[in-house]
Amino acid sequence: MRRLAGLLVVPLLLLSTAACGDSGSDSAQMKNGVPAITKGAKFGEKPTLSQGKGEPPKELKVETISEGNGPVLKKGDIAQVNYSGQVWDGKEPFDASFGKGKPFDVTIGAGQVIKGWDQGLEGKKVGSRLELVIPPDLGYGAQGSGDKIKPNATLVFVVDIVKGTSVPASAKGKEVPQDDKDLPKVGTNTDGKEISVAVPKDATPPAKLVSDYVLESDGAVVKDTDSVVVKFNGKTWKDDKTFESTYTSDTTVTWPMDQLSVKGLKEGLVGKKVGSRILLVIPPDQGFGDKEQGTIPANSTLVFGLDILAVM
Repeated sequence: MRRLAGLLVVPLLLLSTAACGDSGSDSAQMKNGVPAITKGAKFGEKPTLSQGKGEPPKELKVETISEGNGPVLKKGDIAQVNYSGQVWDGKEPFDASFGKGKPFDVTIGAGQVIKGWDQGLEGKKVGSRLELVIPPDLGYGAQGSGDKIKPNATLVFVVDIVKGTSVPASAKGKEVPQDDKDLPKVGTNTDGKEISVAVPKDATPPAKLVSDYVLESDGAVVKDTDSVVVKFNGKTWKDDKTFESTYTSDTTVTWPMDQLSVKGLKEGLVGKKVGSRILLVIPPDQGFGDKEQGTIPANSTLVFGLDILAVM
């Protein structure tokens, strides 16, 4: 089954970063031991990189081209970045978000991107432009990636940190009574640990979508144009078994609302307040319908205990 984190059409670039290598001598091609930016050197401009000269550094090298004055990124924060990447001996980018109109979202330290990015972005200020030189062991390693990134390639990225969002460990708010004995009960703990979801035995699942507050915050309401940062425990009604929980990996998931393929998720989230915990019960016709999805049988009613932690 495709994880719900992967129900989106947006491809994820896997990245990561860390310590410094030797600076080396400057030339028209190189500056401070990294390939020089020959055009578009300022933050926000689409950069052009020169080809790397000589042997690339064996360790991660992070060069701050210009430092921003925003908050420092820490583990668990979500950074919105623009980037351009090419291989050390390459002459043009293999991928870039500059000019596409939408930054790339990355959760710091969550392992959702290559190690060089996770390490290189943590501790940097929002508004900064960085150049990352990533050795193979912190990039795509011996397997490479596609036709453009060969095995054991050293990668070079120019990264602009456009925005950073701090994500709380748990939803918080006024506890709302869960009085309907025919609906699942969701835990109210706010310690960041997994929330319980208990499906009632011998109860008939509702035929219509249920989206109820468990903890009601006073945050802004979710709009259908937002990207929503959530944690959840998801179960199937029939057997009361978890099919996916973000708490297993202790990570958040970011869902662009306009790209959610599960109708009940989108409709159940829009209009709810950021910072809240909700119960979602999604009937088959607003879930996966008559199609089996991995461990989720066809015609399943889905149950979520879900924290709306932030919007992007």
